[in-house]
Amino acid sequence: MSRNFTMDDVTILHEDNSVLVVVKPQNIPSQGDSSGDKDLLTLLKEYIKEKYNKPGNVYLGLVHRLDRPTGGVMVFAKNSKSAERLSRQIVDGEMTKQYLTAVLNCPKEKNATLVNYLKKNALTNTVYVATFGDHNAKRAELSYNLLETDNNAVSLVKVQLGTGRSHQIRVQFSAIGCPVYGDMRYGGDVVRGANLALWAYRLEFNHPVSKERMVFVAYPPQIEPWTRFDLSKHIETFEDAEDTQEDGVPLFYNPQTSDDLD
Repeated sequence: MSRNFTMDDVTILHEDNSVLVVVKPQNIPSQGDSSGDKDLLTLLKEYIKEKYNKPGNVYLGLVHRLDRPTGGVMVFAKNSKSAERLSRQIVDGEMTKQYLTAVLNCPKEKNATLVNYLKKNALTNTVYVATFGDHNAKRAELSYNLLETDNNAVSLVKVQLGTGRSHQIRVQFSAIGCPVYGDMRYGGDVVRGANLALWAYRLEFNHPVSKERMVFVAYPPQIEPWTRFDLSKHIETFEDAEDTQEDGVPLFYNPQTSDDLD
């Protein structure tokens, strides 16, 4: 799905001298790829160049990625030192990402950990479940919590990744008979042309300079199948743009939520 994205499509959650945190729209590449379509990294570099009237090339570090059809919270580094420190947090497990997904059917277990060995077919850009010991198969682990189900037809699930494999959430849920809603590639194509119902809703990390713990939350778009569920029961909500949790950690949220989410 290709379209001409602009900064009007991007929500900026936080910006300072070290980091830029945004909500990535669905169906835009995180960085340039073979499609030649406008990508988020280039779009943000153009935004910084224009906003600050910067000459020459603009530095913006891509420290993590979301697949093209996946939307949600991403952090970019505005200098090389911040990029190095954020990347180290990913390696050390100090940066955490949580996802919401709507899957077909209802998982048999309400809460579980899925472990599979995955292989990628580079020719078709698809990933499949292999067996332990299979050449080039990589271990993939995730934990999930079933939040709601709509008559067992579509279920809302919160996911915490233990590893970061390509297409991991999509493949592992397809393997248990619960493909992601709208996933043409892995068996969830119930409505032709529907967006993939996979959303990186929460990102948490330490600020690379101040060391302050920062938590960012973004609601998925208010479209089918998300509208089947009461997201306000499962996602942090805030009256103000900045608030604190009980432990004093600052919270930042996506102000562009539906009217019934305060």
